[in-house]
Amino acid sequence: MAQKYVLEAGNLRNLKREFFNLEAPGENMVQVEVKAIGLNFADIFAIWGLYGATPQGAFTPGLEYAGLICATGPGVHHLKIGDRVMGVTRFGAYATHLNIDARYINPIPANWDFATAAAFLVQTLTAYYGMLRLGNLQTGATVLIHSGVGGVGLQALKVAKAYHCYTIGTVGNPDKVAFGLEQGYDKVLVRSNNFEQDLIQALDGRPLDLVMDSVGGPFFSIPFKLLTPMGRMVVFGSARYAHTGDKPNKMKLLWTFLRRPKIDPQAMVEQNKGVLGFNLIWLYERVELMRSLLSELEQLQLSAPHVGHRFPFEQLPDAIRLFQTGKTIGKVVVEIE
Repeated sequence: MAQKYVLEAGNLRNLKREFFNLEAPGENMVQVEVKAIGLNFADIFAIWGLYGATPQGAFTPGLEYAGLICATGPGVHHLKIGDRVMGVTRFGAYATHLNIDARYINPIPANWDFATAAAFLVQTLTAYYGMLRLGNLQTGATVLIHSGVGGVGLQALKVAKAYHCYTIGTVGNPDKVAFGLEQGYDKVLVRSNNFEQDLIQALDGRPLDLVMDSVGGPFFSIPFKLLTPMGRMVVFGSARYAHTGDKPNKMKLLWTFLRRPKIDPQAMVEQNKGVLGFNLIWLYERVELMRSLLSELEQLQLSAPHVGHRFPFEQLPDAIRLFQTGKTIGKVVVEIE
């Protein structure tokens, strides 16, 4: 019998495993036996009830997975039982089995395991769409990537290096600096009280063309001030709102929200800079665009994503709690035997 994690948003402690019967896949649908689940910051905010796209009532979190096709519905001819696949879903991935529109299914490269596949789609689509479609990434640009050794950050680094960019990554912990440099960053900065001076020194006279921002607060404001004319900030996350604990600290969240950076559109005209934000859920509703982006990504031939932490399905809540600490490197993946 299939299993899934279910909760009503508000508290991680509400997340419970349930057994359920999954109906046969409908027309143009497939059924996947899930073998690995990728965790994302959006999962945490959905569990807390702070994510705008969170379903009402009881729901199963999770946005990406990898596994095996175990059934196909009418109209599906390009996939067969036993195919190794990876995919994205608008929630529902914290499960051992799921039904999904076949258009959201992608084959797994032969040399990848399921955990690696579950670490690829959300992070890489976020990085690529943000940098190329919104950030106007140009060959040889100077790029600042916040949370540089996280799942998105490492994939953004690969995209930037494919365009021969000068890359500066940021981390919240000095222990991550060496790893970032090993991965190929030209400079890795700790987000500290000296961040502005450190960034100026790392730029060494180069124009700052693009910032991939998943943190916010002063680490939005400082790079924005240093952006070159025609430079762009792409905001795809708000990690500063995350903290350890099973439920949101509403007073802390309110204080953080009230102190968020504010941009004057009239000043932006004079400064000739841009700020763009996006949410991958938006891409989910535009499946043809998503498939077009994946086709473009194939041409870059990026290396496999880095899986830094693996947990069994029974310990999924523990995996989320580790993810909340900000101490992880690369992708956190939950595996199902």
